[in-house]
Amino acid sequence: MINYGKQRSTVKPEELELTETKAFVSSNVKEVNEPETDGQPGFTGYEFDLIEYDKDEYIKIQAEKNTDLENEITQAQVAMCEIYEMLG
Repeated sequence: MINYGKQRSTVKPEELELTETKAFVSSNVKEVNEPETDGQPGFTGYEFDLIEYDKDEYIKIQAEKNTDLENEITQAQVAMCEIYEMLG
């Protein structure tokens, strides 16, 4: 993983961009409109956080997130069953 931190672009980044071997994840995308000041050119575009993953690393992270979500759903279902039993 390489965290590039804050980046700027005149083109709105995709949330996820895949290449043959890499996955680029953009988050916290914000429009930026800075006027020209003291001879410095202004900027109109986007600012965002950018992280690069190897494709296998990205797949592993997504699989772990899916497992976590499945566990949370199971816990919610158990809690709902317990509530229904108490109301029953």
